[in-house]
Amino acid sequence: MRHSSVISRRVAAAAVSVVLASGAAACGPEDAGAKGGASGKAGGAPQKGGTLTVLNNEAQSDFDPARLYTSGGGNVPSLVFRTLTTRNREAGAAGTQVVPDLATDTGRPNKDATEWTYTLKEGLKFEDGTAITSADIKYGIERSFAAELSGGAPYLRDWLVGGDTYQGPYKDKKGLASVVTPDARTIVFKLKKPEGEFPFVATQTQFAPVPKTKDAGAKYEEHPVSSGPYKVVKNENDGEHLVLERNEHWDPRTDEERKAYPDKIDVRSGLDEAVINQRLATSSGADSAAVTTDTNLGPAELAQIGSDKALAARVGTGHFGFTNYIAFNPKVKPFDNPKVRQAISYAVNRTSVVNAAGGSALAEPATTFLPEQKAFGFTAYDHFPAGKTGNPEKAKELLKEAGYPNGLTVTLLHSTAQNRTTSPEIATAVQEALGKAGITVKLDGQEPNSFNEKRWSVKDAPGLFLSRWGADWPAGGPFLAPIFDGRQIVTNGSNYNHAQLNDPAVNKEIDEINKLTDLKAAADRWGALDKKIGEQALDVPLFHPVYKRLVGKDIKNVVISDWTGVLDISLVAVK
Repeated sequence: MRHSSVISRRVAAAAVSVVLASGAAACGPEDAGAKGGASGKAGGAPQKGGTLTVLNNEAQSDFDPARLYTSGGGNVPSLVFRTLTTRNREAGAAGTQVVPDLATDTGRPNKDATEWTYTLKEGLKFEDGTAITSADIKYGIERSFAAELSGGAPYLRDWLVGGDTYQGPYKDKKGLASVVTPDARTIVFKLKKPEGEFPFVATQTQFAPVPKTKDAGAKYEEHPVSSGPYKVVKNENDGEHLVLERNEHWDPRTDEERKAYPDKIDVRSGLDEAVINQRLATSSGADSAAVTTDTNLGPAELAQIGSDKALAARVGTGHFGFTNYIAFNPKVKPFDNPKVRQAISYAVNRTSVVNAAGGSALAEPATTFLPEQKAFGFTAYDHFPAGKTGNPEKAKELLKEAGYPNGLTVTLLHSTAQNRTTSPEIATAVQEALGKAGITVKLDGQEPNSFNEKRWSVKDAPGLFLSRWGADWPAGGPFLAPIFDGRQIVTNGSNYNHAQLNDPAVNKEIDEINKLTDLKAAADRWGALDKKIGEQALDVPLFHPVYKRLVGKDIKNVVISDWTGVLDISLVAVK
């Protein structure tokens, strides 16, 4: 969103989207329906018309489909960029499914899932009325390989045959041979190895069509050519102020996912988060028809809202596939000793950690690495049961067995950012809990850039640090493979395999699961693998975040899926 990086690399999903994210069952403030169903915010069924205002903290920068790192097509980007597949616009768990968008289906694999074929729907058009063809999608993908347009998801570079050496259409006019367009409506992808989750990757904006004759390189973001229900009519200060208006050539008969109720969408960013929430709460003027796609409510705001039934009814709750955890680097002593890692696992007080994260309304305790959603393959386990408040006696017993009868002293790396995930509050909660088990924890707070550089470095990573990981799509693959596949250890860049685990059995099972195109069967296998890896105590899952966001008083049709965990802007109405 990797949605480690919904926040760090993608953000953002998710992002991304998350975004942004880019995601248990989540629905919007009270009774959010599925596609087109009213959530009952202002009475009556949602209607077309009006202006939707979006109040955001972060600018929607790099508004180019090649440069965006999104999950499911993103939130605001998904209004302009359609992709081969997309996320299902349904509330809760149903929203974790991948569905067709520009394509007639989610893709047709060959026998071993090394080749995927898509057929485009009939009647697809760009904002200027010209037909969208498979060549436009191929070109959009190829330009995402250009160094000038870096920032997008890395999967195609890793998965497509020749993707690791291809440098984009500006330098290589011949194009990428592993993306084949036998006719105007057919596109075929040839992969290096089986990838059963390819339909999820096809939701990312790199799969949006780009007409070659309209490509302006790095300036394309100023007016990207729309394939979705809205077109960009203004982009100021690199996405700080975006204005979208209807694309009259978008045909809703070809698009079952986006409702596109408002006539206009006005996105204003660079706002303080407290200001955003205050404006949404007050809901005066244009703010009555406003939402945010990136700002959550905090503990203090939730406490105030709790006594106001009218405001509480405008709070949407969502869950995104995200885990916050303590990471061990077993290459550093004493964390090479499994009993030390187990002792810390037993000593953790998840109640105090959840409180530090904002309380039970904003965080749920975790004992598994995979989030608690079926789409990921969630399989319940708790190999080192610490209870709600920790088990210091069991921790002391294990420390004694490990050769530390008098306890030990360790250092915990954390961020100084006030994010309630890897921040001082969480670190202090861990410090206090471990102290009761005889483990003295020295805190090493680093500003965000330094913190990320250290925790993602094979050479400099400490033995103990706070970390987090979010999925680029709701499945086990983008969660477990980057963290535990030994072949993804990066020695000269950002390494997410914090334990530097390179277990042939784990690597083989990842390959076997990737061959599966039956996503339910794959999910079951991912869950079993998570449980098996968990036995090694390579990390201590702490909590999964809960997203709480406020909407303006005139907003209708709030739908929140488990893919993004936040309201889907493509379904929102203001009348």
